[in-house]
Amino acid sequence: MPRAARLRLALQTREQHIRREKATSNVCTAQVLLGVMAGMYAVWHGADGLRRIAERAHRLASVAAAGFGDAGVEVCNDTWFDTLRARVPGGARAVAAAAADRGYNLLVVDDDHLGISFDETHGPEAVEAVWSAFGVTASLDALETTAPSGIPEALERTEPLLEHAVFSRYRTEHEMLRYLRRLADRDLALDRTMIPLGSCTMKLNATTEMEPVTWNEVANLHPFAPVDQVQGSLRMIRELETALCAITGYDAVSLQPNAGSQGELAGLLAIRAYHRQKGDHDRTVCLIPSSAHGTNAASAVMAGMSVTVVACDRDGNVDLDDLRRQVDATGERLAALMVTYPSTHGVFEEEIRDICEIVHAGGGQVYLDGANLNALVGLAKPGEFGADVSHLNLHKTFCIPHGGGGPGVGPVAVRAHLAPHLPNHPLSGEAGPASGVGPISAAPWGSAGILPISWVYIALMGADGLRMATKLAILTANYVAARLGPHYPVLYAGAKGRVAHECILDLRPIKDASGVTVDDVAKRLMDYGFHAPTMSFPVAGTLMVEPTESESLAELDRFCEAMIAIRGEIERVESGEWPADDNPLCNAPHTAEDVTADGWSHPYPREVAAFPVRELRNAKYWPPVGRIDAAHGDRNLVCACPPVEAFAG
Repeated sequence: MPRAARLRLALQTREQHIRREKATSNVCTAQVLLGVMAGMYAVWHGADGLRRIAERAHRLASVAAAGFGDAGVEVCNDTWFDTLRARVPGGARAVAAAAADRGYNLLVVDDDHLGISFDETHGPEAVEAVWSAFGVTASLDALETTAPSGIPEALERTEPLLEHAVFSRYRTEHEMLRYLRRLADRDLALDRTMIPLGSCTMKLNATTEMEPVTWNEVANLHPFAPVDQVQGSLRMIRELETALCAITGYDAVSLQPNAGSQGELAGLLAIRAYHRQKGDHDRTVCLIPSSAHGTNAASAVMAGMSVTVVACDRDGNVDLDDLRRQVDATGERLAALMVTYPSTHGVFEEEIRDICEIVHAGGGQVYLDGANLNALVGLAKPGEFGADVSHLNLHKTFCIPHGGGGPGVGPVAVRAHLAPHLPNHPLSGEAGPASGVGPISAAPWGSAGILPISWVYIALMGADGLRMATKLAILTANYVAARLGPHYPVLYAGAKGRVAHECILDLRPIKDASGVTVDDVAKRLMDYGFHAPTMSFPVAGTLMVEPTESESLAELDRFCEAMIAIRGEIERVESGEWPADDNPLCNAPHTAEDVTADGWSHPYPREVAAFPVRELRNAKYWPPVGRIDAAHGDRNLVCACPPVEAFAG
């Protein structure tokens, strides 16, 4: 395996961006789904298959280059793998049009240059069609054996590739399917249970919404295809933009950002460009409440701003007196306030309009983090109650899959005065305003291939459905808070004692009384067949629960009953019935290997470990791995690759 592939970010318990005081990057969406797909591609083809594919693409490019050279067409690059750049003075667009007539798109770099790439889907006929567009007549059969390689000898790979057994073990479809099934069986995903991750909105991704991304018209569309070939996609994109504007109350939307973090950066860049346009070059201070996402501070720094923290009161709301002090102290250096509404503490701040007015009076702009839009759709519009710009997590509120980190889409939505400063793209005038801040991602419309998911979701739900979903999201969170409140203190609530779409359960008093930690409860939930809520964010020692509107009353009750049962187990630790260092919580999760071992020395029976509630006997999820010391693992990585000795020499 290549050395670079053995490097990873080793933070198992929570993403790096949540560690607010250490947030140095605003890249929070890891595109894991796409990474898994690429990984399985490598598993299926193996080293030999990938090498054959690469050699085929390279050979096609080499033959094409030789034909160009023989015909007097200048190839600008001396080396190549699969891509050539050809020079046709003044004729690039005419050649591209001729190639399009033959069924192939070439990249028009400028009036004189074209880019040509080959891959495993191409054959000799592609080379001949491209030659024909250039007016080249050449013998493909002759050049196949004589065309020189475009890879310098010094760059040719000599070390082995993909040596792990997994890349050579599965060579039939049924073997591959069984392997994928075994991997899936280790996952605790939405097809088994609710995933109550607060701040992450793990809601249902319906099959009807997902299916269009597999259609040829969507899946095989190149991001730089000519505009006249993508009118259907552009229509869908414009309709989605219009719908998002109607939902949020903003005037314009860019779908280019690939993640909420990119949306944050795009929004802050728009604010900076707006101030510069007005001549306010010194407005570079961003105010951020202490309850904010870690990505907020990181995004502000990436946008060239400095950060000043605004305090929150004991109820988790922005402290208005401190906000006024900070605005006054910052003066004409104030650029923006980044605020999350509903707050990261899971409550609707009743003073949100006042917050916006205070910032506007100081000459700043209000960036409203759209992470919690699932509590607003159909009920309130950020663009109408005072905010100037928001990012919208399509991979949260609008049903694009969010598990494992992606793929994500984090559009940025703005009021009219910021619209001229939205992202644009040098290769597509349709992708944004000419006065925009430039591209925020590589493709003109970002992850356009997954936008049909959100389009279908909005089209199916309609205004009434979207509004009902929001009401249910708020209702389910308050139901969970009401049921669990007598057992676990609910840390924050609004003036009327209600939460928004998520609630924070405070386990700090429990830890003080029993020694049981938030990690213990999270791991024990696996024994009950549940994914844990968000741990220790935004407050250390707490669990943030967001059930979403997707879950039925039966599933909500199943989760609440598991949490109540765990509270009962904690009481047995508190009473001394179970030792603080040997109980079902501190030993969780219990694997099948644990409970079937010959010896059992714990003071609680195996049945309590494996089947804490009777219904688990009918459908048990077995955690594949027992308790690990995450901090120790971060510092002492063990590679699952072949042993080091295999790489000797």
